[in-house]
Amino acid sequence: MSTQSLTSPVSVKPPVMVDRAKLAHIPGDEGWPFIGRTLSVLADPRGEVDAMARKYGLIYRSRVLGETSVSLLGPEANEFMLLDQTKLFSSTNGWETILGRLFPRGLMLLDFEEHRQHRRAMSVAFKSGPMKNYLAQLDTGIAARVDQWREAPGPMLFYPAMKQLTLDLAATSFLGTGIGPDVDEVTRAFVDMIAASVAVVRQPWPGTQMARGVKGRQRIVAYFSQQIPLRRENGGDDLFSQLCHATHEDGALLTTQDIVDHMSFLIMAAHDTLTSSLTSFVALLAAHPEWQTRLRDEVSALGIEPGAPLPFEKLDAMPLTEMAFKEAMRMKPPVPSIPRRATRDFSFKGFDIPAGTLVSMNPLFTHHMSEHWPDPEAFDPLRFTDEAQRARHRFAFVPFSGGAHMCIGLHFAYMQAKCFAFHFLQSLNVTMAPGYVPAWQMWPIPKPKDGLRVILTAA
Repeated sequence: MSTQSLTSPVSVKPPVMVDRAKLAHIPGDEGWPFIGRTLSVLADPRGEVDAMARKYGLIYRSRVLGETSVSLLGPEANEFMLLDQTKLFSSTNGWETILGRLFPRGLMLLDFEEHRQHRRAMSVAFKSGPMKNYLAQLDTGIAARVDQWREAPGPMLFYPAMKQLTLDLAATSFLGTGIGPDVDEVTRAFVDMIAASVAVVRQPWPGTQMARGVKGRQRIVAYFSQQIPLRRENGGDDLFSQLCHATHEDGALLTTQDIVDHMSFLIMAAHDTLTSSLTSFVALLAAHPEWQTRLRDEVSALGIEPGAPLPFEKLDAMPLTEMAFKEAMRMKPPVPSIPRRATRDFSFKGFDIPAGTLVSMNPLFTHHMSEHWPDPEAFDPLRFTDEAQRARHRFAFVPFSGGAHMCIGLHFAYMQAKCFAFHFLQSLNVTMAPGYVPAWQMWPIPKPKDGLRVILTAA
């Protein structure tokens, strides 16, 4: 059982590391002096958490990136942290040290009432009308890229190709086709920001990736700030234009800085997580040709001519595709670990944890717990039938987080995945060389270490 003080005030202050002596009662291993267990986490995050859980249980203490923290593992811990009805966990101060310099005040970095207000204002951009317009942009971009791949079949590195495609799609569906000559500079700035967000060197010293990221951030701020008044005057169907007209409950428009911060974060999140998930999706289809055939049959059953766009109304007619995409995210969740910081003292399953503690949940571990996912290393999209999902703990599957911080772009992600599968499977067959088993880097976002070598042929 867990207990929380309902009378203590919520305090969201800049993060201050808890004295590690206050966590000594929690079982665990902090590793080497100074570096802690950082190298073990970087080398094999899945193996590290599995080993710690076997030795210490589902609640353990560790030390990574210079700070002692506590991991709470499993669906019950996910539910406790994500529902957070008494405002116990700060997402702001959980993510700040990782994303705060380059993507400040994105929706994931806001807390409590402020988060609710901004999420409500942004939700207008994800209603059915705008989503239909985004699908049209996605469809055009995906169809054109798949045609290019079909014209040049054979071996290819899939991850970098998908990374470029998702960035191009974000630029058009989020920023609009009218972005014009600025597109290359803007996308380059985002590439630098995204790379810097996971750079080892966290200071913008000359010549570092972080310095390039900070410069990219300055370019993005300048571009969006210049464009906002133009978008408010001229309108548009893209997400950027939708946010420029979004309002709070009192009717006030989002500020220029709000829009800059939300757009920067949304493009980063959509680009990196979808690149990872669609790459793992394609890798699994290549490794399991029987499922590739089943999904191709589902696409054929839609009765849409090759080259024609995917209608918005047909998205619900692709349940197997959605199940296979979910299974790909179960096996390799795009955000393997989710940090929070305690706003006050709390207890969970008999352990007292002080205010200020950095606490994390681990979707990667949860998604492979055999008591919730029998034979967890097997690819089985039928785990996601309606009946199977009803029988499982609702927080056993958390690729999009949950609770108040459930990813606002969840339906956009499923829409893009289905649109991609629709065009890809109509035109192409994907295989891998006999005996080839790609190795994956699982942290901070899963990606194949060698780029994922696949072979494309005409379907």
